[in-house]
Amino acid sequence: MNLQNIITEIEKVDPEVYERFDTRRKAMKSFANLTGKIALAAVPLAVASMFNKAYGQTPADVNAVLNFALTLEYLEAEFYNNIVGSAGYATATPAAQAALTKIKDDENKHVAFLKTVLGAAAVAKPTFDFTAGNGSGTGPFLGYLANYAVQLAMAQTFEDTGVRAYKGQAPNLQSNRVALTAALNIHSVEARHASHIRQMRRALDAAIPAAQKPLKPWITLNYSGIDYAPGNAAIQLSYNGEEVTTQAGVNIVGLGGAFNTAGAASEGFDEPLTSAQVLTIVDPFIV
Repeated sequence: MNLQNIITEIEKVDPEVYERFDTRRKAMKSFANLTGKIALAAVPLAVASMFNKAYGQTPADVNAVLNFALTLEYLEAEFYNNIVGSAGYATATPAAQAALTKIKDDENKHVAFLKTVLGAAAVAKPTFDFTAGNGSGTGPFLGYLANYAVQLAMAQTFEDTGVRAYKGQAPNLQSNRVALTAALNIHSVEARHASHIRQMRRALDAAIPAAQKPLKPWITLNYSGIDYAPGNAAIQLSYNGEEVTTQAGVNIVGLGGAFNTAGAASEGFDEPLTSAQVLTIVDPFIV
């Protein structure tokens, strides 16, 4: 086994490999000590163990993250599949209908892509209840198929949740650059979806009471902008934690005069969601 060749090949894929071992010198010293202390037959297992410690993930870990993402994409794709062509959708403008159809197609492509990447390891699509009734069909979003405003409110929440979910899982894909790059590519598209849905909701000024804060393309503090929609307590879970105004240990309120209020400071940064938080958010929609 030529460990120098192995480390050189890994370096081509991951230029930061030595940082994971602290330094190049320390990495090579560790390999030298390793081969000098154990039997030749055990070297492959020992090297694998060292890299697992350095990267902290196994292929099974990566698959778990991708399946987590796939479940979210199943949810979004199924939701848009349901609303496109519905009675509520029919009341939207042609431009809005085209946008929702485009987003539907994107989400279905994300599903197809992740299923292809995962192959036999892909989880099956769950059964969804978009009334948020855990299978009863009588949750707070009962009648959503006939209500375009509620459809947009739900779409915004799903998209905003997806953006924060991908952000939260990105560190768990650091051992697989290909998977990480693909996930980040999907993440940015979800963010574009979220912003456009918010703009579409902004166009429905009549559906949003004037006394409420104006909806923006970005998130201010933990304000969902969906106060009038049914089930807002469940919706709020997707926005809790966004009010953070400390980044890397620095309170950014008033920093440089740009973030002169807590609201403005929060708008400049987006916070991740943990897998547990995401599962709590989507649980009412899964049977």
